[in-house]
Amino acid sequence: MPVHADIPHQEVIFLDEVDPMSSPMKAKGVGELGISGVGAAVALAAAGLIAQADARDAEREAQAVEVAMLIARKVAGDALDAAPLAGIGEAARTALQHLRGVPHLVVRVHDSLVEEAETLVKRLARERGYEGRLVVLGDPDMAAGDARIEWADGGIVRERARIEAAVLDALGLPTSP
Repeated sequence: MPVHADIPHQEVIFLDEVDPMSSPMKAKGVGELGISGVGAAVALAAAGLIAQADARDAEREAQAVEVAMLIARKVAGDALDAAPLAGIGEAARTALQHLRGVPHLVVRVHDSLVEEAETLVKRLARERGYEGRLVVLGDPDMAAGDARIEWADGGIVRERARIEAAVLDALGLPTSP
């Protein structure tokens, strides 16, 4: 950005002419030329400061979202650890609302949750009038709290990693480990 020191030396010349067209004082002048760059310099400086402030605000917002996601993961993780059947029960309730005429239903959960999940899902099936065959199987590769509910022409997958990825995607954030 140019400053006053960048302007070369100028020689001032006074002319003894009257110019009736130039101004009400009938005098010529070039005083504006010396300050013509000041407005642009101030505007550029202000724009730079605003851009810096916007960048700091964007960084703070990104940090706040990151902290919120960390907290949400911690809270959700603790909730799933404390009650892994809650999500499975919700998925089963959703599926059973629409599956009264389906002849058989398979529910896959982590090995450690088979008995509890079977008790829960059978109770929900009775409450919702499901009369088909219900099988609950253990899968050692599934995370506790995740479930796959399958029937002949469809199914529901409840997977914590997919839910987290969908939340991050909705927020426009990259998925990270």
